[in-house]
Amino acid sequence: MTTNFHRIDTSAQTLILRIRDDRMAEAIYWGVALPADEDLQMLSASHEIDMTGGMLDAIAPLSICPEASASFHGQPGLALSGADGPLLPRFRFQGTVAGDGLALRFADPDLGLTYTARFRGEGDVITASSSLRAETAILCHWLAAPVLPAPQLSDEIHDWHGTWLREYQRQITPWSYGIRLRESRSGRSGHEHPPVALIPVRGAGKTGGEVHALQLAWSGGHRFVAEALPDGRRQLQMGKAWDSERPGTLFHSGDLVLAVSTTGEAGIARAYQRHIRDHVVTWPNPTRPRPVHYNCWEATYFDHSLDTLSQIAERAAQLGAERFVLDDGWFGKRDDDTTSLGDWTIDRRKWPQGLTPLIDKVQALGMSFGLWVEPEMVNRDSDLFRAHPNWLLGPDDQLTGRNQYLLDIARPDVRDYLFDALDALLRAHGIDYLKWDHNRLLPITDAAQADGLYALLDRLRAAHPAVEIESCASGGGRIDMGVLAHTHRVWLSDSNDAIERLRIQHDAALFIPPAVTGSHVGAYKSHTSGRILPMSFRAWVAAQRHMGFEMDPRDLTAEEAEILTRVTRWWKDTRDWRMAGDTIPLDSADPSVTSEIQIAADGSRFVLFAGRHATSVQSLPIAQRLTGLDPDARYRLRLLNPEDRPPQSRGKVALETGDITLSGGVLMSRGVNLPLSWPATMWVVEAERI
Repeated sequence: MTTNFHRIDTSAQTLILRIRDDRMAEAIYWGVALPADEDLQMLSASHEIDMTGGMLDAIAPLSICPEASASFHGQPGLALSGADGPLLPRFRFQGTVAGDGLALRFADPDLGLTYTARFRGEGDVITASSSLRAETAILCHWLAAPVLPAPQLSDEIHDWHGTWLREYQRQITPWSYGIRLRESRSGRSGHEHPPVALIPVRGAGKTGGEVHALQLAWSGGHRFVAEALPDGRRQLQMGKAWDSERPGTLFHSGDLVLAVSTTGEAGIARAYQRHIRDHVVTWPNPTRPRPVHYNCWEATYFDHSLDTLSQIAERAAQLGAERFVLDDGWFGKRDDDTTSLGDWTIDRRKWPQGLTPLIDKVQALGMSFGLWVEPEMVNRDSDLFRAHPNWLLGPDDQLTGRNQYLLDIARPDVRDYLFDALDALLRAHGIDYLKWDHNRLLPITDAAQADGLYALLDRLRAAHPAVEIESCASGGGRIDMGVLAHTHRVWLSDSNDAIERLRIQHDAALFIPPAVTGSHVGAYKSHTSGRILPMSFRAWVAAQRHMGFEMDPRDLTAEEAEILTRVTRWWKDTRDWRMAGDTIPLDSADPSVTSEIQIAADGSRFVLFAGRHATSVQSLPIAQRLTGLDPDARYRLRLLNPEDRPPQSRGKVALETGDITLSGGVLMSRGVNLPLSWPATMWVVEAERI
């Protein structure tokens, strides 16, 4: 028996692959980092398990691509069919492939198939993917990224679901024999099932214990399988949605980005935030501070006029905005959502002199200019549809969504049209930002749409490298590492209700960094919930992420304007170190408080956000424990907003009387006492290491 090993390491995790007798590789270890001199032969021997009656005479391997042909009775890692029915490959190792990282090639010459698994360690994450090449066109129903064993001492599977306005809701499923199957078939990464999962080992929490994490860098819908086999073994699979590929000869699973932490969910957040910020997003100007946004949607909707928007721009600039984004309604004959998508020419009824007068005004105020577009969509009431009805994706009698349809952007002629239209806009105007929206689900599950999107974005960015692009899809419907490799910001949710945003941002921080997470101060009365919230709370919630405003600033009272200006000034003063640091969701002993800590990359300072979203179940506030600090260092803490203390607060909390100095050890083991607070209050504590 011949055996060879391959090892991939990061600072936090190790993956050990074993190939025996040239059969499909197995992941015999995926977990916390191992010593560099670990004896892999001995590890391999210790991986073997005993057998009992009622089984086959050998244990079918749980490989990185479990094969039905190998008598593996769990979920296979590959499902194919040709003209004569199902294909059941029997792959054999062909060797490694030169290139970045490790690439293992396997082939089945009889079926004309070649399978390649790729692995690359970068920072704190390992990226793994599978590809399949066929000599003749076939159907690929399912291709998992390299399949991994799940930790046996895990009791739960954590994944997230959501709806429009309520994204990133955690759900916890106990492990049980059989399959936990979750699939997004909407053609986007989706509000419903974002392509992420955590597998905590027993006893793990937000700031302690071992946690394994998976995140698929793919925007076109995915499938996640967590299976406990009858023999006790467990496997994890993730890849593109089932039957989403068109017939072809080349298929790819999407990149599966893996993280392992021994510091609970905090370590997962660090790993993913750093990877996206430092390795995935390609910033047009990495040294440029993240600009404060103003978006006009909730101020004007489709009602555009130069005078009104010029007044709004003046007020937004006074409040501290640095980028003005003109939202939907500027093109075609777009007075509502029933018309003109696809006609990316300026509406001369609203803009008789074009957009240039508004752009000149915005730039004279010291702001840059951004524009809303929805290139993948079309209305039947549009010049584009009348000229090219065959460009529609899906059947002619399909259900509409927001009165619109998808263009088939897998077609090169459709992408050419869209590129030419957007390229002309960008060449003719001083636009440095596109808010790229996607407001309906696909009529069919089609991976080629996501590939077409990536190709169009790449071409546009190559032609206009200084332009930033935001991924918006009815808010948080398309947020994943795949789209972030082609864009620079995500619109986390269409909800500007700060109560909802507080929770959404808290869980999303496990997977995406604040630098790419748009968060705006909404109107006094939320346009999506009707909830009325104080300006201080709305402003501080937005200040946790990439800050912006989205209301009519002319409606603000003098007090509201003063608060917003002050918080925005603080955001600008601290954005460089906070956007380049780590944001760690914290446990709170009070379930009505959602808290996090943002720590500078060099550990020299931090800020604590503790937001109360409901009335507390107890009379007294409970100390907030921190994480990620040097236990032997001393930190000077200052409460930034003592004026938000309610009249019922009658005690003597040290932070209210001035700065306090405590060790990192005390702050992490006992915590810091905060004043009493009403619901819709955010305490903000800034600290520096002495």
